Amino acid sequence: MFDAIKKIPFEKYSEKFSGAIVYAILSSFALNFFFQPGHVYSSGVTGLAQILTAVSKNLFGFTIPVSITLYIINIPLFVLAWYNIGKRFTIFTFITVTLSSIFIHIMPETTLTTDPIINAIFGGAVNGVGIGYALRNGLSSGGLDIVSLSIRKKTGNSVGSISMMFNGVIVLVAGYLFGWQYAMYSILTIFVSGKVTDAVFTKQKKMQVMIVTKLPDEVIACLQGELRRGVTIVHGAEGAYYHENQTILFTIVTRFEIASLKSIMKESDPNAFVSIADNVKILGNFYEEEL
Repeated sequence: MFDAIKKIPFEKYSEKFSGAIVYAILSSFALNFFFQPGHVYSSGVTGLAQILTAVSKNLFGFTIPVSITLYIINIPLFVLAWYNIGKRFTIFTFITVTLSSIFIHIMPETTLTTDPIINAIFGGAVNGVGIGYALRNGLSSGGLDIVSLSIRKKTGNSVGSISMMFNGVIVLVAGYLFGWQYAMYSILTIFVSGKVTDAVFTKQKKMQVMIVTKLPDEVIACLQGELRRGVTIVHGAEGAYYHENQTILFTIVTRFEIASLKSIMKESDPNAFVSIADNVKILGNFYEEEL
């Protein structure tokens, strides 16, 4: 277990830990300032934890805090992540969930507005930023993120879309137990959270890059050295204007890597023609860094 952490450079470790703190703050803010006061049920395991907390008084005679129910639900999912996603991923997810539960517990519940629609929209947006930021740093907020990432590795579908399918169950349970108007508020916050998550977590968005260059060896060396991307080479291309021989290179990158791609092209061949097709579907092998 500790060997998995030792392999991570100190800078990366600091980045992940700071990401866990940011998520913990944002998730606790969304829950205690929007979801709980507005009786809006969040997405994933957090929503399930809210439901269990709401019914715990009738079931056990006392109310179990959301922070406790959230942590208990995540315990078996840590095991799933350990075997299906990665050890380092699981270790930092454990840290993230622990910090999140602590912040939820110590942050006071505050009512900013009683309007459930405003609470649903702003709570979903804040929660989505937190989840997306955690995922960008190779972290998970726990819960359905673990299940969604496991499925995404096999299907290529977006994390937000997969999560929304699972969250349908949360909506139905909330509607049945507390009233269907609360189900509608939950649908709204789940939708907002999923869209914001996809906007922030850009590693899952694939982009096809076509490069027309006179310096293919230099470009390929940089692409494979810095991004570890495969490249398809088309020799003997001819420009219609000057009739010069050029080479066409095809590769796939993520939206997260676009800034690195621009830097690579500036270094290897600043005169190359680069065309990028947005959000393409990939069938087959595509290297993704271990989480």
